[in-house]
Amino acid sequence: MTQVAVSPHVAAAIRIAREVAGPVANAVDKDARFPNEALAAMKEARLLSAFVPRELGGFGCGMLELSQMCEALGQHCASAAMVFAMHQIQVACLVRHGKGQPFFEHYLRDLVKNQNLIASVTSEVNVGGEMRNSICSVERQGDRFKLDKDASTISYGAQADDLLVTARRAPESPANDQSLILVSKAEYTLEKTGSWDTLGMRGTCSPPFKLRSTGGVERIMPESFADIASHTMVPFSHILWAACWLGISTSAVSRARAFVRKQARAKPGTTPPSALRLAEVSSMLQMVRANVHDVANECESLMSQPDAGTEVLSSIAFALKMNNVKVSTSTVLFDIAHRCMLICGIMGYKNDSPFSIGMHMRNALSAALMVSNDRIFATNANMLLVLKED
Repeated sequence: MTQVAVSPHVAAAIRIAREVAGPVANAVDKDARFPNEALAAMKEARLLSAFVPRELGGFGCGMLELSQMCEALGQHCASAAMVFAMHQIQVACLVRHGKGQPFFEHYLRDLVKNQNLIASVTSEVNVGGEMRNSICSVERQGDRFKLDKDASTISYGAQADDLLVTARRAPESPANDQSLILVSKAEYTLEKTGSWDTLGMRGTCSPPFKLRSTGGVERIMPESFADIASHTMVPFSHILWAACWLGISTSAVSRARAFVRKQARAKPGTTPPSALRLAEVSSMLQMVRANVHDVANECESLMSQPDAGTEVLSSIAFALKMNNVKVSTSTVLFDIAHRCMLICGIMGYKNDSPFSIGMHMRNALSAALMVSNDRIFATNANMLLVLKED
């Protein structure tokens, strides 16, 4: 990250990234294992409740601080960064849409105390990756509910303490009339139905599971998932994911810069041919950083203005902006990593080299698939047809 003043909480994330997550990142990737060390350090620093408001015991961090934390972690361990980002997305949904609800406010206080890890269960077999449709439904039984779901993937599902699950509001509800439900580890079981042997993001440990759960109806969030998704889940997802990818890009460019400097030291007084490529990729990185930080700042400002902000958050123009930050960052990420490998040459291609870019490229490939860019472009195309510009 660029050397600017950061909050104590961002500074803690930077320290964890450098001293804890980074040293074991290769092992996490090689063994496709969960980044336990990084999670333990985050819990000790109480970063899992960073977004929880101060009045509930949290740090009250905003979107920009969260994105800076994701960026810092992404520079050293992409899997740890993505786990942190996905957890914070769930916390944001609880904070912003559980406000004023005694159960959820009590849960958030417990989250501050216990630093529970929350995973998301929005995917489902046979819905084609469409988050806004569900086959499963909530079955209310008095003051209790039953919810079973065949999830196509649950990131760090086996390591999570609680889950936020999407489902149809009732058995008779249409596919897009969804609720968001918080289920507790004490009241659910997970049956693993597949493996997680992937090119990149291997430490997120995201195989498919069959979920069987029960709980009290107070765990069903009162707002529709449609509103939760547009006002919170989508903007937080696209910005925090983009911040993780920015971290990966920053790391790749840093290795390329170190390689070019080594070349320059070998022949004092000459500029290595690769320096031109480095200047080009550094410019690309600056544009990505400016875009991510700008949108994070704008989103944070809107969310601090409940009335005016909500109107904008519901607008087509805002949805397009959130979608664009996701597709643009995920697209340029791989281009940056590829250019950095060309700069480093065979030393970037080798896995055991200090200039290796292989893991960066493999992790970069996941970005366009985390909610398919093709699906997002198709959505954008439809929205652009009805967008009314001022």
